Amino acid sequence: MHRKVIFDITYLLLIAMTAGAVFVLGAFVAAVVFHSEVYLSVPLLSRYEEGKIMGEIFRRFTYWAYFMSVVIAVYEVARYKVMQIDKIAILSALGSIGTLLLFSAVYTPKILEYQTRGELAIDDSFEALHKASEIDFKILLVMLLILFGRRAYLMAVKK
Repeated sequence: MHRKVIFDITYLLLIAMTAGAVFVLGAFVAAVVFHSEVYLSVPLLSRYEEGKIMGEIFRRFTYWAYFMSVVIAVYEVARYKVMQIDKIAILSALGSIGTLLLFSAVYTPKILEYQTRGELAIDDSFEALHKASEIDFKILLVMLLILFGRRAYLMAVKK
């Protein structure tokens, strides 16, 4: 198989894996972790303790997010150099990189910082930060799906 084809397929696979991870973390993992009493029969964990578990999961996800920010940037710059890019691909790539970095470099560290201060530090400003991170995560999923769809289309049309 041609090297470019392997490069393209790998890129699409990484984008799909990232979108899948974002979806699973948001729709399944958070839903289970923040409702642990349903699955444990008794409420063993407070919302703060559940948040600490979720915070660690997201901290680990940030490594993947940083990696994918670099992958997207490198791939899209390479496609730009050979003029295999359009406005939708550029904007969705920039949106993906921006939301990945915002989540990893801003929201996750700030949320973890709040958690290190203890349960009493969880106030309205934390709730606003948490809500903003949820919105960022949803936008990230949309950006990744648009990027995946557009890249797949451009690969199929502009062989």
